Amino acid sequence: MPRTDRLVEMIRILRDGRLHRAEDLAARLGTSLRTIYRDMDRLIASGVPIEGRRGLGYRATAAVTLPPLNLTMTELEALHLGLAAVAQAEDAELREAARSLSARVDAVLPEDRDRAVGWSFATPPLGDAVAGFRHMASLRAAIRARQKLQFTLRDAPETQVLRPLRLDYWGRVWTLAGWNETTQGFAELRVDRIVTLRVLPQLFVDEPGRMLSDLEAGRGSSA
Repeated sequence: MPRTDRLVEMIRILRDGRLHRAEDLAARLGTSLRTIYRDMDRLIASGVPIEGRRGLGYRATAAVTLPPLNLTMTELEALHLGLAAVAQAEDAELREAARSLSARVDAVLPEDRDRAVGWSFATPPLGDAVAGFRHMASLRAAIRARQKLQFTLRDAPETQVLRPLRLDYWGRVWTLAGWNETTQGFAELRVDRIVTLRVLPQLFVDEPGRMLSDLEAGRGSSA
């Protein structure tokens, strides 16, 4: 067996968390005791979390250990979207792994007042993030170009027109803030609830009372 294949197989065996004697590993892998000792030294030196020593045996102490990471909001979005896709896989083990990893990410995210409010939006299944993602390119382009949007929402089939002002990410769920020309007021929509979306050729300009700064001022006065 090539060394690379042998090292991968050794990691697979050790992942059960039990103590494995070097003699048993050598017999199982069809190699010498000396080779097992060398392989263990290589794995430990490369950072694989293995504990034990010659004469006693070896075991893995953790499946994978990652250093602390600093993610941008877009990177966090990509992570959650990937987990959302895997959470809908037919493989039950992969589905459970996606939900478990998502819970771990949730547990280490920073908590502040704004984030706590945002997480109230994150109660639906992970799949909702995928449903909303199909609109993201159009929404971003409309905000940059300052083009109006025509849309319908789930459970609200009437067509509405919005001046899109900002996208906010709350962890799994995006919201779109803007001035709703149909209701003549500010609106914050969950992107995953948008059923139909059309970017209109009409452009809009800043008008007093309908700008992003007005929306933010209104939030501050109601806090």
